[in-house]
Amino acid sequence: MADELGELTKGARREIAEAVDEAALEAVRVRYLGRKDGELTTRMKAVTALPPSERPAAGAALNAAKADLEGALAEREQILRAVSLDRSLTGGALDLTLPGRPVRLGRLHPISRTIRDVSRIFLGMGFESVEGPEIEWDYYNFEALNIPAGHPARDKFNTLWVADEQQAARTLARTAAGGSAGRTEGGGRDMGPMLFRTHTSPMQIRVMEQRKPPVRILVPGRCYRFDATDATHASIFFQTEGLAIDEKLSMADLKGVLYSFARQLFGGNRKVRFRPDYFPFTEPSAEIAFDCFVCDGSGRTNTGRCATCAGSGWIEWAGSGMVHPDALRRVGYDPAKYQGFAFGGGLERLAMLLTGTPDIRLFHENDLRYLETV
Repeated sequence: MADELGELTKGARREIAEAVDEAALEAVRVRYLGRKDGELTTRMKAVTALPPSERPAAGAALNAAKADLEGALAEREQILRAVSLDRSLTGGALDLTLPGRPVRLGRLHPISRTIRDVSRIFLGMGFESVEGPEIEWDYYNFEALNIPAGHPARDKFNTLWVADEQQAARTLARTAAGGSAGRTEGGGRDMGPMLFRTHTSPMQIRVMEQRKPPVRILVPGRCYRFDATDATHASIFFQTEGLAIDEKLSMADLKGVLYSFARQLFGGNRKVRFRPDYFPFTEPSAEIAFDCFVCDGSGRTNTGRCATCAGSGWIEWAGSGMVHPDALRRVGYDPAKYQGFAFGGGLERLAMLLTGTPDIRLFHENDLRYLETV
């Protein structure tokens, strides 16, 4: 028995020493110490068949051999684990001494930045920023703004009408500012057909229907018109609308607000033009424009007529004026007591002026080679 165990232990130790990884070492352990068929385990089970006088010596020898192999297995396992850890740290999978890769941070789109800047300036002047539905009723988009059906002023809006009014009504119900969306919205009146709003001005009526003066709101948002695209026009564009209603407001207040806004946004170097114009829902009305940054207000460049300002030297930003008395009466305001002014202009044009972008299409083509530079 002693000689046999010696040879078995010697062979097991040799195999343990030759194991190159933990999987091979585990195979050696199972071969000699496995619970069912291990060679040493089988001999320990056979002790019960020996004569009683031989059992103590055989059991002691087998336990000593088992302890010897278990010690050798544990020692070899520790060595193999150290080798494996060293290989994983120095094998090139990950060099912890290298500097980390910089995280590429995103940035706001120029139009989003402009919306934030404009909202911040008007917030400082007491205006509240509100939003409204992009799918709108004819009543709010035209009728309530003093542009009835058949009025020639409708021609310039190039409206996109909605064919599936039931689906549009469900969408409007989720986004409209108060009230229920339906053909009888707004006190039971006929709201007319539905459309993609052509300007943010419908929120003037929606807000005044729900609030009593004083009112000061700013309405940034997306608008839609079936327009031909050029350097300063797009069929989908962003606009911001301003409205102030109170007692004793005048054109002087409107001009002061717009000039203050221009100075805060552009500084003192931008030229501002404020001149009379026509808009159906304001009376009197005025247009505000800024000098063209491409041709410096001359209307011409080295290649001929300036394409950005169409040769005028000015980039029109907003229409403005005093809210028409009919619009005030329509929402229940007394025009003898309350007056107000409104203005609405394109946000892309402000972004053009702020970033020096000569063509509005550059904002919407998603070319990162350009957007990352402005």
